[in-house]
Amino acid sequence: MGVNESGTLAALDTLRTNFINPKIAEHQGRIVKLTGDGMLVEFPSVVNAVACATELQRHMRDRNTGVPPEQRIEFRIGVNVGDVIVQGEDIFGDGVNVAARLESIATPGGITVSQAARDHIGKRLDLIFEDMG
Repeated sequence: MGVNESGTLAALDTLRTNFINPKIAEHQGRIVKLTGDGMLVEFPSVVNAVACATELQRHMRDRNTGVPPEQRIEFRIGVNVGDVIVQGEDIFGDGVNVAARLESIATPGGITVSQAARDHIGKRLDLIFEDMG
């Protein structure tokens, strides 16, 4: 999180309010829940999810230009497509668990997608994917 946790959380809250939440809504996403300094979001399609993730990461890259490393806010994003169990407003299951694992192996500022997500995207987005094995 960084040296100044309260300052980082305040900056993150401002980012969520002014950029992240509107960007998620623009791509028809729904914030399922906040998880400390992260969030679980569902989208109607994996194309929407990856388009949103890409725009978020590009914005953050530009925002962090010239910012000292210890003051940067960098996200790791994992995207999966799969079945989920809906319980009230929450979602559970392999679809969520795999996305969480993908997020954990993403590089700061990166997006890791499952092969299933990659297959669904096809050539619908102008992106280059790197196979991680």
